[in-house]
Amino acid sequence: MSATLILGIGNTLLSDEGTGVHVVHYLQQHYPNLPEVTYLDGGTLSFTLAGPIADADNLIVIDAAHLEAEPGAMQIFVNADMDRFLGTAKLSVHEVGLADLIDIARLTDTLPARRVLVGIQPFQFGWGDQPSPAVAATIPKAASKIMTMIQKWQGVGLPCC
Repeated sequence: MSATLILGIGNTLLSDEGTGVHVVHYLQQHYPNLPEVTYLDGGTLSFTLAGPIADADNLIVIDAAHLEAEPGAMQIFVNADMDRFLGTAKLSVHEVGLADLIDIARLTDTLPARRVLVGIQPFQFGWGDQPSPAVAATIPKAASKIMTMIQKWQGVGLPCC
């Protein structure tokens, strides 16, 4: 079994911008105390996240992403596909971008062996502490996909809901 970091990114004061953090909170509530799994609210990112990323064997990042799709659409990017997507994404409004953190891990030879980005198409970024209905409906679906990945990686059954 190997250590998995589940990192939710976003600002929960800006509706769908906080999607990643909302998914992490859902996972913590429905799947607490999973062996070898750490949940982390990454907020709006900072260099302090480089350490936890370096310590992980597996990394799952959840974030609002411009997928050019309907609000609430979800796309999963694995390993090199994640790297390519981050390389083509628009500049982050955050202090540090996810691509910067992945580059730090690569340069320090601590890039997690398995890494996944779960991107969810936002609807709005206005003031509000809840995601839009379209994004809120995707949160349980994203959690289910994430649990399936972890189960596959760990080779064990996980408790349901």
